[in-house]
Amino acid sequence: MQFALPPRRSPHPLPLPRSSRMSSHRRKQFKSVAVLAFAILSLLYLIHYLYSPTSTSVVAPAGTSGVVIVTLLDRQRCSESYLKKIIANREDYAKRHGYTNFFAKVSDYDEAVGDAPMSWAVVPAIRHAMATHPHSAYFFHLAANALIMNPTKSLESHILGQGRLESLMLKDVPIVPPDSIIKTFVHQKEQDVDLIITQDSEDLNPGSFILKNGEFARFFLDLWFDPLYRNFNFARAEAHGLDHILQWHPTVLARTALVPQRILGSYSKDSPGVALDGTYKDGDLVIQFHGCGDAEGRDCARELEPYYKLWEKKKQRD
Repeated sequence: MQFALPPRRSPHPLPLPRSSRMSSHRRKQFKSVAVLAFAILSLLYLIHYLYSPTSTSVVAPAGTSGVVIVTLLDRQRCSESYLKKIIANREDYAKRHGYTNFFAKVSDYDEAVGDAPMSWAVVPAIRHAMATHPHSAYFFHLAANALIMNPTKSLESHILGQGRLESLMLKDVPIVPPDSIIKTFVHQKEQDVDLIITQDSEDLNPGSFILKNGEFARFFLDLWFDPLYRNFNFARAEAHGLDHILQWHPTVLARTALVPQRILGSYSKDSPGVALDGTYKDGDLVIQFHGCGDAEGRDCARELEPYYKLWEKKKQRD
């Protein structure tokens, strides 16, 4: 058997290059500079990510509706004739402005809501709408006790157009009127906003709000629907849960704009808790029959009827 012989060692080994020590030193210097540069770039990226004034949002591609109107229908508590009027109202408005309607049934979310009041179903209904229309930019939730009264007024001209929201935002006002110590931010800009909502004289009003699609929207809905809030037995369920979140979670408040009540949710004259100058006037976008299905002696269908007839006249005229 033959074995390979080791290479012969030269009796006169070659001298090491004089620059080897210097090259090693330079490599160490270069490595240190590279590590420092990477650390600085990472820090700058982190600062940019944390303090960027805008959140990640979805831009609607061509042919996709930019606005989805979400309406939650309770077929156990409301008559079919009443619900048909609500649906006709939403369909007319959507057709005029190129929006899309998303009608959901309260009973669809029985399992998700569990033992909590079924008014919480508004949250999974909006998540359902977002999953069904992932490329739409905005989701406009409008409760089934509300009627769109100004069919010619688009959401873009009314509230979403550039510069319009800036003029409507209520700054340095209590989140929960009249005397909450937590107030809206003074220096907030419209490009910071992902949630647009109003309030009455007592609470925030989740019966009418606009949510911008994106990472914040998913985070916000998950937070709002947390079992901790659903099982806390708030007196007004999801409304008081929302009051709590906006007061004690500045990450949500920083993305929220409060607007005057008549911009998004004017109350009928029979509705309790109306804000100062919050009662419906001709020309307002929406009238809401707040509490019509809960208070003794009130009837949603009866209160809706005169305004529905007025809306029909406006629809034919316009």
